Amino acid sequence: MAFYKEFNQKKMTRSDHLRSDSHWEEEGTRYRRSTAQSDAQRKDQKNGAGEHNRPYGEHKPYGKPGSFHDDHHGFKKNDRSAFQPRDHKPAPHQDRPAPAPKPAPAVKPAVKPAPMFEDAYLPPENLLSGRNPIREAIKTGRDIEKLLVAKGDLSGTAREIVAMARERHIPVQMVERTRLDEITRNHQGMLAYASAYRYYDVEDMLAEAAEKGEDPFLVVLDGVTDPQNLGAIIRTAACVGAHGVIVPERRAVGLTPSAVKASAGAIETVKVARVTNLTRTLEMLKKQGVWLYAADMVGDDYRKVDFSGPMALIIGAEGEGVSRLVLDTCDHAVSLPMKGGVGSLNASVAAGVLLYAALSSRG
Repeated sequence: MAFYKEFNQKKMTRSDHLRSDSHWEEEGTRYRRSTAQSDAQRKDQKNGAGEHNRPYGEHKPYGKPGSFHDDHHGFKKNDRSAFQPRDHKPAPHQDRPAPAPKPAPAVKPAVKPAPMFEDAYLPPENLLSGRNPIREAIKTGRDIEKLLVAKGDLSGTAREIVAMARERHIPVQMVERTRLDEITRNHQGMLAYASAYRYYDVEDMLAEAAEKGEDPFLVVLDGVTDPQNLGAIIRTAACVGAHGVIVPERRAVGLTPSAVKASAGAIETVKVARVTNLTRTLEMLKKQGVWLYAADMVGDDYRKVDFSGPMALIIGAEGEGVSRLVLDTCDHAVSLPMKGGVGSLNASVAAGVLLYAALSSRG
């Protein structure tokens, strides 16, 4: 209000306003500009380069220089210069390497169930498929680990083969036909796993000990189902000079290709026997003067046991151990001290410790 009173002492009429509009750059008008702007406008008018003297199409851009509407200095899309302070100095330009092109996404193959063998339809060497090959293998006395038969009504040929297998104490398992299809194509409802190596009799082991003039030194496995454990125990038995390893026919692993491979060639020097009734076999050994030592959690410290003389070491499964009936048949129970947080050892490891303890006692 004071500013207006200073330069406008009297009330202006409409004619005064119109008259002052023609000299809008002068002091005291309602269109007053800054001194710098007035000088610039006055210079343009003097040189005839004012806004009203320019031809059509050459007018200045709309708005004040540096204002929001200025096309040269104003705000533009994706331009942050309008928001920077006047003393802002941009960072020196740094050449950035062009981003590497993204590789094309790899085409993932369809997920298929892993076959049981390297080729789903290439059976292993110890697999017998078809009724005629299985019948001939049983007739010739070839060692068969087990016989798989598809569930359903058995025809005359299949019924005859199953009867022959049970007569020779070969384990027979009734399975779904789809399980046989996963193993091989042409199975005719029947598959058989032959042993990768031949079995011996317990009498052959005793005869070998007598021939060498040594006391019988045997290893008996009760319920060991892992072929890696069986192969490792056979290898340790060969290292300590044992005369043989005895395994049961049922609920135990036999001489499968995995077990033979895990033995690392020791199967060539150690006899393996497979018996139908393990308890009856142990009673027969006791009659032959063989002492039976069973590895059990509750037993005498193996370091205080004398293993000299004819002996057989019984090793049970890792989870269940030696069965109660077999344990009652044995003469002694020996244990391994456990001082750590684990309550049991691997079957092959426990067998290795006890076999070498027996070897030190035998001299």
